[in-house]
Amino acid sequence: MIAIGSDHAGYLLKADIIKFLEGKGLEVKDFGTNCPDSVDYPDYGQAVAEAVSKKECEKGIVICGTGIGISISCNKVPGIRAALCTDSYMAKMSRQHNNANILAIGERVVGPGVAFDIIETWLETEFLGGRHGCRVDKISDIEKKYLTK
Repeated sequence: MIAIGSDHAGYLLKADIIKFLEGKGLEVKDFGTNCPDSVDYPDYGQAVAEAVSKKECEKGIVICGTGIGISISCNKVPGIRAALCTDSYMAKMSRQHNNANILAIGERVVGPGVAFDIIETWLETEFLGGRHGCRVDKISDIEKKYLTK
């Protein structure tokens, strides 16, 4: 299952992405927002990130105007590696090298066609492990260091 969420600036693209994912036979859990009225992106980033962190959803996709704010919000949740991607190469690298479990996209930065390409690449790419696994472990160690303070 894919968790998805956006603020008002990502609302329209989120609706397109849900249709795209469901058209591929994927199950989607929508954490909102469900209207174009102004809302705060941290609320939706946190909801998606918590669902992924708790393993209620396998992966997540978040959208705001640029993807920056919502990705920062997601990365505050332990165990989350949210990657802001603006093209399919970044999406591929975020999975292969960083084992990103949340993809962030900016509606005001990419249109639906590019977003679909990014998402398809991201979902189809596996983590390489090996030396990259050691690096991801170091990221987790940094997180643990500050969680114990």
